[in-house]
Amino acid sequence: MAAQAQYEELARQLSAVGAVKRDLGRILPQDCSAGSAAVLALLGRHGDMRMSNLSELLAVDMSVTSRQAAHLAERGWLERSPDPADKRSRILRLTPAGHAMLAELSRRSADLLAERLGDWTDAEVGLLIGLLTRLRTSFGDCRTIAHRPPPPPAPPPVPSPPVPVSERTETTRTPAEAT
Repeated sequence: MAAQAQYEELARQLSAVGAVKRDLGRILPQDCSAGSAAVLALLGRHGDMRMSNLSELLAVDMSVTSRQAAHLAERGWLERSPDPADKRSRILRLTPAGHAMLAELSRRSADLLAERLGDWTDAEVGLLIGLLTRLRTSFGDCRTIAHRPPPPPAPPPVPSPPVPVSERTETTRTPAEAT
C-alpha cells in the first residue's frame, strides 16, 4: 500500500488535471459547450436512451438534462421522440449531424492530445490509458454511490453506577408476565 504522502501527491495531481480538461474545453466549437459534448459522447457510446437514463449517467438533475437536450435539438444534433413504452418519456437519439459533430469533437480531442503528448512513447500513452482505466474501475460508478467517509467511532458507553441494594425496588410479576 502506498504511503500517505503518495496519496496526498496523487490528490494534488488529479486536481491539476483540471488544466488538461480546460484545454480540451477550449477546442470545442463555440456553440458546443462541455456539457453538450458530454451528452453527445454518452449518446454516441450508449445509443438511444430515455432522458431519465441520460440524466443519471450525467449525474445531474433532470432539468439540466432537459436544457442540454433542447440545446442539442435546436442545433439539429439530437432528436427527441416519445417513448413507445411510456408516452410521458422521451427517447433521445443522435441525428446524422449529431454523429458528425461527435466525430469532429473526437478528432479535435485526439489532435490536441497528439500535439501535447507528441514526445511520449506509445508505451507511455498506453500505460497512462491503462492506469486511468484502473483508477476509474477502483472508484466504481461514482454517479450512483455517494462516497462519504465512515463516521467516527462511537464513544464507548459510560457504565451506570450500580444501584445499592437498599435503593432497589421490588417488583411483583403477575402470572401472565412471568411467561
